[in-house]
Amino acid sequence: MSRIGKLPIPVPSGVSVEEKSRSVTVKGPKGTLSLNLRPEIDIAIDGSVVTVTPNGSGAARQARAFHGLTRALLANMVQGVHKGYEKQLDIIGIGWNAQGQGKKLTLNIGFCHPVIFDIPEGVEVETPKPVNIVIRGADKYAVGQFAATVRAVRPPEPYKGKGIRYRGEYVRRKQGKSFGS
Repeated sequence: MSRIGKLPIPVPSGVSVEEKSRSVTVKGPKGTLSLNLRPEIDIAIDGSVVTVTPNGSGAARQARAFHGLTRALLANMVQGVHKGYEKQLDIIGIGWNAQGQGKKLTLNIGFCHPVIFDIPEGVEVETPKPVNIVIRGADKYAVGQFAATVRAVRPPEPYKGKGIRYRGEYVRRKQGKSFGS
């Protein structure tokens, strides 16, 4: 049995968890998220605790595989609607900047044209400074995926360190060419 899957999920006050026809809905102050359950997994909701258990209908190996995954996804949903998730990106480069305008994010990062992103539903983007991007939302996957998509446009390069990086990310620098005499 999965060590992660056995742990109960505490549900904080202000968050409600409901199961209806193999679909779990989590509602809270930051939004509403839903998850379709696999046939190998059952959940039990009692008060402020949710427990995930494998049932006997699926193959034992698949039930074990999805046990911990389902528990982790539900725990992320509960935390997301209660506190939310946040990723911060920094832009390193002279004259490079970002602008959030409504449902679009515009990056000027050294190309001959600006790079424009449509912000996905359920994700908020804020640019407190032109070189900082803050991505927030209730869905951990959506926040992480959008942050990775923005970073992939200009990942940090190892010689000058220019590019878009996560806040606190360490970029290993390489030595440039040296000319001997």
